[in-house]
Amino acid sequence: MLTTGFDQPLPHRRVYLRKQLRFMLWAAGFILFSLLLGVSGYMGFAHLSFTDAFLNASMILGGMGPVDPLPNEASKWFAAFYAIYCGVALLSIVAAMLAPTIHRMLHIMHLDQADRSKRNA
Repeated sequence: MLTTGFDQPLPHRRVYLRKQLRFMLWAAGFILFSLLLGVSGYMGFAHLSFTDAFLNASMILGGMGPVDPLPNEASKWFAAFYAIYCGVALLSIVAAMLAPTIHRMLHIMHLDQADRSKRNA
């Protein structure tokens, strides 16, 4: 008999928390990588100090926008592409953090629905 996983019981809370922690660590690593990319780009293209580059990268990654004026065309091109990257990265990070919770909620709803159909049969 082919099992689809829909007939499986809800995994223990520890399994869910372990999976949530794993996804959160992935998201934290992706945030760190994105910040390092932004900081190095702002330091290299806009010639900002580490603190100013970190501030600008953090603001763009958080969806706020740059703080310092950009001195040359190369830094403006970098900032434009980094902003596009950050928009996609932010959505990916949020999706990764929410995925285990949404999966568990859908599993619970499916089990509730299966219980109701068994009682009605």
